[in-house]
Amino acid sequence: MQWADVNNDASVWELMGVRLEGLVPAAVLPLLLTMVFYLGPLVHSAMDNPAGFTGEVQSALDVRSWMLCVGDAVWLRNQVVAPVTEELVFRGAMLPMLVPCTGPTAAIFMAPLFFGVAHLHHIMEQRRLNQDSLGVLLGVSGHVVGPVLCHSFCNSQGLPDIRSALRHPQRSALLFSYLTGLLVFLVLLFTLTDPFFYGAIPVCSLAAPAASACY
Repeated sequence: MQWADVNNDASVWELMGVRLEGLVPAAVLPLLLTMVFYLGPLVHSAMDNPAGFTGEVQSALDVRSWMLCVGDAVWLRNQVVAPVTEELVFRGAMLPMLVPCTGPTAAIFMAPLFFGVAHLHHIMEQRRLNQDSLGVLLGVSGHVVGPVLCHSFCNSQGLPDIRSALRHPQRSALLFSYLTGLLVFLVLLFTLTDPFFYGAIPVCSLAAPAASACY
């Protein structure tokens, strides 16, 4: 940022979204919004659980299950290490550099493109192993804590399995829950992402070009 002559009145950590102000709503509201978006898959999972919704809740609150997960290196990579490191890089570190040059709106759309390109190797690996068709594979920062938790939750859920929902015996109820989740997500999107909940967001801008010494 110093090399690019970027002005800012906050620490690097604050610019990357690591700060205490607004921490609780930043952790809760985006995760709640993401869970609403995943209403269909969550209902799907509860329907397929022999113990139903109660079994899903008990499983989520089972301390022994969590202890086993913490001891699993693959789980730690997918649910902890990857969300933290990727969000710090592709959102926390990248947005403060993109915003001064492109503006906030363009930066919001550009950062995920870098994230997506960095994950193309997953598609190539799956194709090499012949596990799925290309069509299936392609279907597949005020605060950084919100994106980290949402990232971890999405990793745990995977992509919504629409194909399985269409073949489910209770297809109508499932499709209704998928559609309801999407619509409620869109209704709540701008309300739950209002900066009012998260405190003053540190910003940075490009320094004004120095006046030329040559006339």
